Amino acid sequence: MSHVPTMLPVQSAQPAPAPASLARRASRLNDWMRRYSWAVAMTVAILITVGGLVILESGRMRIASEYETALDAKGATAQLSTLAADIATLTADERGFALKPDGAYQTHFRETSGRVRRTLASLDAYYRRIGDDTALASFAQIRAAADDEIARGTVRLADSSKDTAADAAARERALALPPPDASATLDAALSLLRLNEEQRAQHALDASRADQRISTLCVAALCALNIVLFLLLFRNLGIQLDKQARVQKALITQQEELDRLVFERTRQLEALAWHLQSVSENEKTELARELHDELGSILTASKMDVAWVRGKLKDTEPAMAEKLARALGSLDQGIALKRRIIEDMRPTVLANFGLVTALRSLVDEAAQRNGWSIESDLPGEDVKLGEAIEIALFRVAQETLTNAAKYARASRIRVALDVDDENVSLSITDDGIGIRPQDLKRTQTHGLVGMRQRVSARGGRFEIERVTPHGTAISVSMPRERRDDANIVMPAA
Repeated sequence: MSHVPTMLPVQSAQPAPAPASLARRASRLNDWMRRYSWAVAMTVAILITVGGLVILESGRMRIASEYETALDAKGATAQLSTLAADIATLTADERGFALKPDGAYQTHFRETSGRVRRTLASLDAYYRRIGDDTALASFAQIRAAADDEIARGTVRLADSSKDTAADAAARERALALPPPDASATLDAALSLLRLNEEQRAQHALDASRADQRISTLCVAALCALNIVLFLLLFRNLGIQLDKQARVQKALITQQEELDRLVFERTRQLEALAWHLQSVSENEKTELARELHDELGSILTASKMDVAWVRGKLKDTEPAMAEKLARALGSLDQGIALKRRIIEDMRPTVLANFGLVTALRSLVDEAAQRNGWSIESDLPGEDVKLGEAIEIALFRVAQETLTNAAKYARASRIRVALDVDDENVSLSITDDGIGIRPQDLKRTQTHGLVGMRQRVSARGGRFEIERVTPHGTAISVSMPRERRDDANIVMPAA
């Protein structure tokens, strides 16, 4: 026998969702719930409130309908009772007229008959409106019997009025009308209808009371649910506000820490900038000294040697003497250039005569080069302000006059220096085209960065503004005395 291998069904392997993916989904769901839980709670509260209002309104309508049904049933019961009484009155009027023919019985019979017809019409409309087929069939029988009674009584009262001399036997027959079985059947049908209407009224009242209880329970449940939802909402809101307050407090703390770090870094950068400026000034001073001592000596010695050689060759070698004369001129230009470079690096007039004389000399030289008219308000005698302050003020004046010569196209310059016991103020004003408004907002224009840094490093204030109608005004104010430079904290390398 050949062995047939059994084929087992192969189920396709469904890749299980990765735990990381499920964790991300759960995290997103939690984040969404934390972020929008108040909106979900509000939406649920609104939906429940609207649904509760709809339920209450429908309950109110049912209660009103049930009350109306009860009132109609009570009214029908009263009308049936009135109908039974009026039918009995019709019978009594017939018997009374048969015993004693009197027009009053006829009148009362007609009035009662009209009232019975109206009651029958009202009850017929009522039973047709409520659609109770069983009661409507019973009422049809009552209505037919009542109509027969009215018709029979009307005929008898009319016949008796024509024959007033009827015999006693006819009157006895009249007293026996209507037949007892017909009257009992009519009374039983009326009693059954009254009982049915009383049960209908009681059932409607019971249903209305049940609906009232249900409405009361719905209102209580709705109020309780809304209270719970609002408590949850306010709890969540409180948690969110507390979280927001903690985050805001953390942000304030971080902002304060950042402000402190920025302040420290700013102080370190200012100290570094001032240190670099000091190093630059010191290097300029050292370079100026070396140029003055070394290069000046070399140029002076070379000039003296060339002049001596030229004197020796002036008569014998006129061509060479002319070349040497030209070399002397070049040496003079080199010496003048050396002096100008030294003055730019370290003004000797500032070092030798002080700030007032240096400013006056600087302004006069700039006026001569640019053809300006000068208005100066400088102290009559020089004052000692300290090397650092004097260098800072001199460099600011030097940069300002350089900018005015390059850009302002001015014709008049006013320089004022005011010194008191605590502060020193320098102001320079020109009548040129004036600095542009966009340049006032930029800190990288016309050497403003260097001037601001020099002044702020010494604890001063630097201001530049456009003068009306045209021109530019620069004012500097700084204290005469400042803390020792050794207290400046340098940034760590």
